[in-house]
Amino acid sequence: MSAAILDGRVFAAEIARELGEHATARQTELGYTPTLAIVVVRDQIGDSASDVYVRQLRRTARQVGLNSRLVELSTRSTPTDVLDAIARLNDEPAVHGIIVQLPLPPHLGRDLLLDAIAPEKDVDGIGATNAGNLFLNLPAKVPATCAAVMELLDRTAVVLDGRRVVIVGASAVVGRPLALMLLRRDATVSVCHIYTQDLPTFTRQADVLIAAAGVPRLIRAEMVQPGAVVIDVGINVLADGRVVGDVDFEPVCSVAGAITPVPGGVGPLTNLMVMRQTLERITA
Repeated sequence: MSAAILDGRVFAAEIARELGEHATARQTELGYTPTLAIVVVRDQIGDSASDVYVRQLRRTARQVGLNSRLVELSTRSTPTDVLDAIARLNDEPAVHGIIVQLPLPPHLGRDLLLDAIAPEKDVDGIGATNAGNLFLNLPAKVPATCAAVMELLDRTAVVLDGRRVVIVGASAVVGRPLALMLLRRDATVSVCHIYTQDLPTFTRQADVLIAAAGVPRLIRAEMVQPGAVVIDVGINVLADGRVVGDVDFEPVCSVAGAITPVPGGVGPLTNLMVMRQTLERITA
């Protein structure tokens, strides 16, 4: 068996075109271009993973026809300084989405700042209000990576209702919210984590296996049910500079029915989900 490769770049091109058309229509209705505001606390621009991500976000915004604004604050800023900046963005009608870029300096309260974003503008879906709404099965903005996984599953017509889905990784930004989103779709969901005993026993039961643990090549071929759909969310940089996922890709390809590559699987869709949720704010 050779697994079908779920190429996120193909889907990303389709989604970008759809979002561009949506953005053009909304701009005509509104009379202005909606803006995604990115709050960054730093003293200089560099090549850190955070800086690279911010540049990618702004490039994706331009690609689909949205404005982006970088709100830069010094690392000497107090929590009040950052809260004031967020409050101004909350009150600005043209700003439809706000992201506070992580990580933050230790003296700034992460949860305090994230929860200060107006829920309807929390386009990365990590504030407490959106997390609570997701738990209660109410309308919610959701973490972009989770939205990307669901989009990929939908676009490849993977059946979820009644299927066994196993998520390896229980983070607050992927594993746990993704489990709730899958429950909404009537999947039977198990979430495994660092304390899970005999992990292969769980993973071999999965019709859909989602790896989001942040451990290079954690999922081996013998841990996968033949014909399973394998979604690799992990992005790990090895000592030699190679980027690999949480799945041992080539051996698992011989067992799985379908699999996402790393890079080129879930990643290309993630920033587009931020843009989609920014556009959704237009109608809120």
